[in-house]
Amino acid sequence: MSQLTVGKDVLSYCTKCKLNLGHIIVAMKDATHIAKVKCNTCGSLHSFKDPSLSSKQNKTRTKASGITPSKVISVSDLWMEKMSNTKKKSTPYSMDLKFNQGDVIDHVKFGPGIVEKVVDDKIEVIFRHEIKTLVHNK
Repeated sequence: MSQLTVGKDVLSYCTKCKLNLGHIIVAMKDATHIAKVKCNTCGSLHSFKDPSLSSKQNKTRTKASGITPSKVISVSDLWMEKMSNTKKKSTPYSMDLKFNQGDVIDHVKFGPGIVEKVVDDKIEVIFRHEIKTLVHNK
């Protein structure tokens, strides 16, 4: 697993968006525990919430002695896992095209990515170094 440090991307549950989204680490408790993150989608700053735990489990964990979840995955590791588990061919990204969850796209600036979520005319795409929200089907 790649090392987690301030400025790196990580998945976290956003308390404002109410979704598991890409966040930037803005503060660490120590070398292995994330304290605060900033949502890449809405910009809110909040405590790190492990996306693999439910909201109730996160609240309990945070209150109990400052213990943080042990399984934190970086965006790079998530990208590598998703890309190795797909057999789909990549499609050059264009905002004119419609994409579905699991589609592999090739973006001119960000490189290859995989569509994680589709919400109306936007897609959340996991690229190697970051998660981006892009427009599609326009």
